[in-house]
Amino acid sequence: MTGPRGGAWLLGLTLLAGCGAGATRTVLREGHFDPPPDTLLTRYVNVPNAVWLGGERWLVVSPEFNEAVLADFGARTLRPLGGRGEAELRNPFTAFRAADTAYVADWALRRVTVWSADGRLLGTVPAADPLRGALPRARDAAGQWYFEVAPLPRADGSGYRDSAAVVRAGPGLARFDTVARLSPLDLAEVDDPSGRRFERRIFSGTDRWGVLPDGTLWLARVYPNRVDWLAPDGSRTRGTALPDRIIEVTTTDLEHWLLQFPEELRSTARRLPWSPFKPPFVEAFTSAANEVWLEKSRPVADSTRRYHVVDRAGRLLSVMVLPIRQGHVIAVSDSLALIAEQYAEGVRLMQAPVPVARVPEP
Repeated sequence: MTGPRGGAWLLGLTLLAGCGAGATRTVLREGHFDPPPDTLLTRYVNVPNAVWLGGERWLVVSPEFNEAVLADFGARTLRPLGGRGEAELRNPFTAFRAADTAYVADWALRRVTVWSADGRLLGTVPAADPLRGALPRARDAAGQWYFEVAPLPRADGSGYRDSAAVVRAGPGLARFDTVARLSPLDLAEVDDPSGRRFERRIFSGTDRWGVLPDGTLWLARVYPNRVDWLAPDGSRTRGTALPDRIIEVTTTDLEHWLLQFPEELRSTARRLPWSPFKPPFVEAFTSAANEVWLEKSRPVADSTRRYHVVDRAGRLLSVMVLPIRQGHVIAVSDSLALIAEQYAEGVRLMQAPVPVARVPEP
């Protein structure tokens, strides 16, 4: 394997800087989820993504199953949007919400479909040709769209050394403005019989972002390990560095990662470059309270999952602890969390109250 280089070392040094002998330990408020009382079973293989639609309803998208469903815990039903044909949806891969309207991005049909909170199709939005066919990932209350536009990769992958852009467009998709740049991917230069190429390091992190209804953009920066905010007037708030321990990538991590490949491809996958450290977070999303939830990395043997909750000033408010080994919080309403847990037959969707965060007892 290719050894540690580049941005992963930067991540390690950044985390070490906040954990030195002279650092002051801050006692954080913690909330611990109770076992979820409400469960809906799906046949999904991987953890889906979701948005809250109000009440006990959630829009859940499973890219592997090419399906978007309305999960209603009040009615205890899972209803596919558009039925099970290909008329409205073919290959949905993500969803977002603006006001009382939901949007589902479909890469095969090159469009975003627009849905009411009760699952009725309201219209479609085409891919943006000026952005090489990119589909919007968010919309604010003023009707502005937000896209993530990756750099051109080039034949050898070297183009990924450039930054991806967060681009904003007006309601009519007539003008496009770059509002932020994401951190470049952590790449390694690889030589093989076919020639030199650049590969992303396995286990390296990526920036995440989202948009609030008023047009405020948040950026979860993976290597500085903080959440920055960009207001509609252009003013910026740099978040506070988050307290995270350094988690090394182990042989067990690598073996678990290889299991996703067919046996005949594992020897090739094993030769890909890897990061020596896990990133501080692996996912991020906005709650209904306009707070950012960061899913933190963890050691492979850890049976709990932790989430940092960050406010609009970039400050860490609390840590939420999910005591379900294969569970992930995938969306948060004003009082409830949607949890997805992988098990032998598929994925359980579970709804649970968001716990109250308190200072742990000594």
